[in-house]
Amino acid sequence: MKKSADKDADQSQRRASLAQARSRETKHALLQAAIALWRTKGFADTTVADICQAAGVSKALFYFYFSRKEDALLEAGLLSTRDARNKWRELVAGPYELPDVIVQVLAVLERTMRRNPPELLIHTTLEGYRAEQRALAERRPHEHHATRFLFLGLLQRAQADGKLPAGLDVLHLARVAQTLLETGTRHWAAGEYGELGFTEVVGHDINAFIAGYSRTRETAPAPVRRSGS
Repeated sequence: MKKSADKDADQSQRRASLAQARSRETKHALLQAAIALWRTKGFADTTVADICQAAGVSKALFYFYFSRKEDALLEAGLLSTRDARNKWRELVAGPYELPDVIVQVLAVLERTMRRNPPELLIHTTLEGYRAEQRALAERRPHEHHATRFLFLGLLQRAQADGKLPAGLDVLHLARVAQTLLETGTRHWAAGEYGELGFTEVVGHDINAFIAGYSRTRETAPAPVRRSGS
C-alpha cells in the first residue's frame, strides 16, 4: 500500500515538474516572439494579437502570463541583462577590481543592446521607471530590487569582499547606479554621445559615483549622540 502511494506521489511530482517546464517554454516562446516583432515592427505598432499569432498561442494564454504588453517588455528587459549578470558572477569568482568588473559588465550589456532598435531601448528604460513608481505607490518598494537594479548583487558581493566600506548603503548605491545606467541608455540610444561608446561614458559615470560616495562615507564624521538618546 505504501509503495503504491509513494509511486502515485512520484508520478504526481513528475507531472507537476513537466507542467512547469512546459509553462516556462511557453512563456519564453511568447517573449522571443515579442522581441522579434518589437525589433522589426516597433513596440508601439506591435499588438498583443501580433505576438500571440507569432508565438502560436491564444490571447488568453498571453494574459495568463502578462497583464499588459508593457509587462512583457519588462520581462524581456530582464532577459537582456542575463548575460551581464552572469558576467559579474564569473568575474568575482577570482581576484577582481570592482571598477573593472563594472566596465566589463557594461560591455556585455552594450553588445546585447546593439541588437535592438533605439526606440525599443528607450521604451524599456521608461517602463522600468514606471514599474518602480507603481511599486512605490502600492507600498511594495523592495519587491523588485534584486531584478531591477543590475549592480545590486555585485555591490553586495564587493562589500562582503571588503572592496566597499562595511557601513555603505549598497542599495542606495545600486539605485543611483541604475539611474545612471538607464539615463545613459536613453542618451546613447538617442545618439547624444557621438563617437563615445556607451560603456565608456556610463562606466566612467558609475565608477566615479561609487568612488566618490565611498570616500564620502569613509570620511563622514560619526553622528553626535545626544544625552539620553
